[in-house]
Amino acid sequence: MRILFAEDEPTIRTYVALGLREAGYAIDVADNGEDALALARVVPYDALILDITMPGIDGLEVCRRLRGSGLPGAPVLFLTARDAVEDRVIGLDAGAEDYLVKPFALAELLARVRALLRRGGGAPPVLRVADLTLDPAAHQATRAGIDIRLTAKEFALLEYLMRNAGTVQSKTMIADHVWDLELDGETNFIEVLIHGLRKKVDFPFDSSVIQTVRGVGYRIDASLAAP
Repeated sequence: MRILFAEDEPTIRTYVALGLREAGYAIDVADNGEDALALARVVPYDALILDITMPGIDGLEVCRRLRGSGLPGAPVLFLTARDAVEDRVIGLDAGAEDYLVKPFALAELLARVRALLRRGGGAPPVLRVADLTLDPAAHQATRAGIDIRLTAKEFALLEYLMRNAGTVQSKTMIADHVWDLELDGETNFIEVLIHGLRKKVDFPFDSSVIQTVRGVGYRIDASLAAP
């Protein structure tokens, strides 16, 4: 899942972006309202995290313009140092779904993001290929009714492959779209992750859904029939 995080304070921006990436989300970062608005208008984000007091266009105005644009709206979480009730009301009236006061614990932010993604308007669909099921909002994966315990990186990788089932994804595409990484030519980072994912998703079962297309990349076999 891809999230837009807009925050003008460098320390908070770096800390939160790192925590979100480690939790398995792909993150685009903006340090002002103009850039955040431009990104949100062209990228189908699953959620937006907006600081209210940004230079130029503030977070409230970004949210108002997006809600008034007629585009499908991703859920919005506001971050702010203002904790008065009237400030929260203003944020919610601007179109946000939630409001978190600084300073905050990263664990609480991640919990609120998960809650946003479970809500009706922003909840991503449950993905299914054959007997493999993945619920992005609940962060759950099962195969043949058996729970599969995945790390955050394994979950993000499986989600990306399932969202693109039937099409080959190169290592560069996976690194860029899942974790915003630029791969070094010598790294085997993706191969190691694929192997670990297969040990949990394929090896204990009768058939494999993750395929290697030699010299090209990896794909989920979309031709497998559901049970």
